[in-house]
Amino acid sequence: MDVLKQLFEQHFHSPAARVQPLQGQLGGSGRNIVRLANGQVSAIGILHDVREENLAFLEFSRHFRRHGLPVPEIYAEDLAHGAYLEEDLGDTTLFEFLSEHRDGDDIAPQAVEAYREVVTLLPRFQVEAGQDLNYKLCYPRASFDRQSIAWDLNYFKYYFLRLAGIPFNEQALENDFSRLTKFLLTADRDYFLYRDFQSRNVMLRDGDPYFLDYQGGRKGALQYDIASLLYDAKADLPPELRQQLLDHYLSTLAGYIELDREAFMQHFYAYVYARIMQALGAYGFRGFYEGKGHFLQSVPFALKNVRWLLHNALLPIALPTLMETLQGALGSDKLQGLVFEPENLTVRISSFSFHRGALRDETGHGGGFVFDARSLPNPGREERFKTLTGKDALVAEYLDLQESVHQFMANVVSLVDASVNDYQCRGFKNLMVSFGCTGGQHRSVYLAEQLAKHLRGRAGTDVVLRHRELENLGR
Repeated sequence: MDVLKQLFEQHFHSPAARVQPLQGQLGGSGRNIVRLANGQVSAIGILHDVREENLAFLEFSRHFRRHGLPVPEIYAEDLAHGAYLEEDLGDTTLFEFLSEHRDGDDIAPQAVEAYREVVTLLPRFQVEAGQDLNYKLCYPRASFDRQSIAWDLNYFKYYFLRLAGIPFNEQALENDFSRLTKFLLTADRDYFLYRDFQSRNVMLRDGDPYFLDYQGGRKGALQYDIASLLYDAKADLPPELRQQLLDHYLSTLAGYIELDREAFMQHFYAYVYARIMQALGAYGFRGFYEGKGHFLQSVPFALKNVRWLLHNALLPIALPTLMETLQGALGSDKLQGLVFEPENLTVRISSFSFHRGALRDETGHGGGFVFDARSLPNPGREERFKTLTGKDALVAEYLDLQESVHQFMANVVSLVDASVNDYQCRGFKNLMVSFGCTGGQHRSVYLAEQLAKHLRGRAGTDVVLRHRELENLGR
């Protein structure tokens, strides 16, 4: 982290008072992402050891900004050490905004409008900024060509189908892959293909969208990116909204190129299938192969999209073995447990004072965690905080500035997330997490609040929060 601190101080002419690991962001990318901040400014720091990928992101960012597109400003870089510093766009992704503004398939107007704004900007990346982009910087391929498609389809075959135990005739499936690839390559491919255009790669700041994670971009077809957004698995957009957004995209796109809608739609659903298979391959690699179970939570949503496609999207080419294999995935015993959501896991989060003893588990489960926060800086020793609690903004701001607090919390989140994933997979119903400190008023309360915020809204998880000592104080 020293190189990021140096870049921060060189750019802002003041040191970073805290460095906060950002949990859950870029979880599949292999990058280390942190927020560096002091009382006046903040920035996002990235550490990544693939020079070509870093260079693509940095140069693409500068190129898009020259075209007036909303992407992060690059503050500083040190490619020799795989480090760069970029603008802090906040914490709200389009996916999180959508999740907060929906009730099942009933999506609030402000979330729909956010998607419309994102869709409106997509042609500017693809057409306007794509015209004079230096495709020699693309990594690992300069175009979404036969090799790129082969990598994605093999990823799906070996890391999803094989590891999920879905039976298939390999030669017949390869024949279908060959036909699908040949058909995909007949689409006009002279545009910028963002590659990972999905709801977690769009940040909303003051209601405006900003875009991330285009370092895998290359030259390709228009259909791929809009397919990625509309069939983003966990976003789970209703079919009617997908169609509305697709119509809006095509109307906007017609302002940039001479658009043949019939020709566009002839290839569209083939690209939807290609994108979903790429995503399933990624979920299988991270989930089945690497053992990161939370990636498998997206599989049911991806299969829901597959089921809709099989019933509603007619392809202009015959792919009988692929369709049969996908039907097999929908009926797989191994995947069936993923398809049906388990009962919710209740995570009971508490704060307490060690003077009065740790809290007892009232569920009879007898497990969980007790974290001792007494090693952390104690706001209670300062007169200005004595009447306040860890729920008050002044105390939270004080603790936010302590790097030791963020390191402590990052370790807590890592342990708790792993247990939540395992407990959900095994059908457990309760997990208890307690934080203790000297008085049970400041540090333990703050940490309990932070963990509750992290877990709330997570699929299959209910959070119950209790501050024992604050109850005794009548707060």
